[in-house]
Amino acid sequence: MDTTLIVGACQAGVQLASVMRDLGDTDAIVLIGEEAHRPYQRPPLSKGWLKSELTPDDVILRSREWFAGRGIELISGDRVVTVHRDPDGSGTATTVGGRVIRFTRLALTTGASVRRLTVAGTDYRGVHYLRDADDALTLEPALREPDVEHVVVIGGGFIGLETAAVARQLGKSVTVLEAGPRLVGRVVAEETSAFYLAAHRRRGTEVVLDARITRIVGDDASAAGRKGSVTGVELADGRIVPADLVVVGIGVVPRVELADQLGLEIDNGIVVDSACRASDGRTVAAGDCASMPNPYPLGLGGRVRLESVNNALEQAKIAAATLLGRPQPYVSVPWFWSDQADLKLQIAGLSTGYDEVVVRGEPDSEKFGVLYYRDGRLIAADMVNRPAEFMAVRHALMKGHTIPPDAAADVDVPLKQSVIDPAALAA
Repeated sequence: MDTTLIVGACQAGVQLASVMRDLGDTDAIVLIGEEAHRPYQRPPLSKGWLKSELTPDDVILRSREWFAGRGIELISGDRVVTVHRDPDGSGTATTVGGRVIRFTRLALTTGASVRRLTVAGTDYRGVHYLRDADDALTLEPALREPDVEHVVVIGGGFIGLETAAVARQLGKSVTVLEAGPRLVGRVVAEETSAFYLAAHRRRGTEVVLDARITRIVGDDASAAGRKGSVTGVELADGRIVPADLVVVGIGVVPRVELADQLGLEIDNGIVVDSACRASDGRTVAAGDCASMPNPYPLGLGGRVRLESVNNALEQAKIAAATLLGRPQPYVSVPWFWSDQADLKLQIAGLSTGYDEVVVRGEPDSEKFGVLYYRDGRLIAADMVNRPAEFMAVRHALMKGHTIPPDAAADVDVPLKQSVIDPAALAA
């Protein structure tokens, strides 16, 4: 019997296996992940999990019975370290635990690993990262320790700001250190960045932009074998920001080690085509590890690597179809979200290459939108606490429709009433 091996028991890996069964595949499927936990959702780890609103069962993707019922062999707590491919495309994978898995089809959903801070002092007790369930299981109770009064978050992206918001809600003194000139600078426009800077400061968080970190400082170990504890973060200007706990959130790095072994092309991830095929024409890749042609119809072309649940799910569908000999191009309107205290940011589309921005509503009201245009056409939007308008924009983009800039600025007219079809107008 043929066997499909899916390396990476993440959201994309589970989706890929599920879709193969939905498409009628009856061959063996092996899904392997190095974490001891059953496959789970990552986004809640920096949101509801840190708030103690969720239990482990709340974030689990599928039950053991589901995997068994679908005929999917799930291997947890073991890591594939070598992959060998035979000339006919089949191959063998070997794990740390000594398993040898033969396969006829291979999918890489290896995800990404947390980017590490490269300064002295990162080994002090109290320095945390937040990428996986083990990180969250350690960080959540640590944030609630009564002797943790000062929390420093290194990184002003979504993970950092979500964590900072939770820490403030717990009554901690919080400082965010961002190396760039603005918050979430790679993703949103200046208008959205400026809003989040002001909003976090209003909630009592200190934010330092253009922060240059020289080292993490701590006390000396007072007992034999005891690691010292963090006490602060030193900046290039000599300032030491007090810290009883530090959370580092400076991005992730795609996991491409196995792809490199196989000689696959790598460029900020595993290079795939629009059908999720890697450069060997046999392997597929999906999720955070995959660098693909821009799937957004309104995009500027080039390659993108999208870190989102939506992309993981949609890309996995395409990868599954390709493995079964039914390739189709991946075309999608990306969307993302971030919960920071009582602020819900929802993003539709990709704003890369915008030449005009329209602010809809008043940012100080904490219910507003930023709409992005290129050549007069809507290409993306950031919506803060405006879920209905997010859906209106998302649906418009999915249909290839637009909203004229002057109409977008008029808050007296519901956004969905301003949607137009450019093709119909041209006709």
